[in-house]
Amino acid sequence: MSEYRAEVIWQRGEQDFVDNRYSRQHVWRFDGGTEVVASSSPQVVPLPYSDELAVDPEEAFVASLSSCHMLWFLSIAARRGFRIDRYHDVASGQMAKDERGLLAITLVVLHPAVRFAGLQPAAEELAAMHEEAHASCFIANSVRSEVRCEPVWDT
Repeated sequence: MSEYRAEVIWQRGEQDFVDNRYSRQHVWRFDGGTEVVASSSPQVVPLPYSDELAVDPEEAFVASLSSCHMLWFLSIAARRGFRIDRYHDVASGQMAKDERGLLAITLVVLHPAVRFAGLQPAAEELAAMHEEAHASCFIANSVRSEVRCEPVWDT
């Protein structure tokens, strides 16, 4: 069994806090030492209490699904003998009330555009590789949200 950790650090500083008028900016620190400035989404907590330049949890959720899918897809393509020059995904997530009436990211749509060098897979094989990547993705297997993959051709 593997374990993954992330450190989340927020400090009040000189803010009053109990008036609910405080910055939601914080830091995510990962085991390799990388630090990411994070915040609540300005769509959830209005400016100036959110930092629109920081990564918010909803964006990170979408990015982690996209990243996991990509890593599996690259591995599958290499195993099948396909050389990839570029992989680009503009993934999106939608927040709505779920079946319990709670706000949740209820849909994530991946739009991976893959540029191959040399041998090109047939459309059916490309779809099969994306299906295998989706079925293998640890993150997609970990969430309640529907996660769809809608590949686009990169030209």
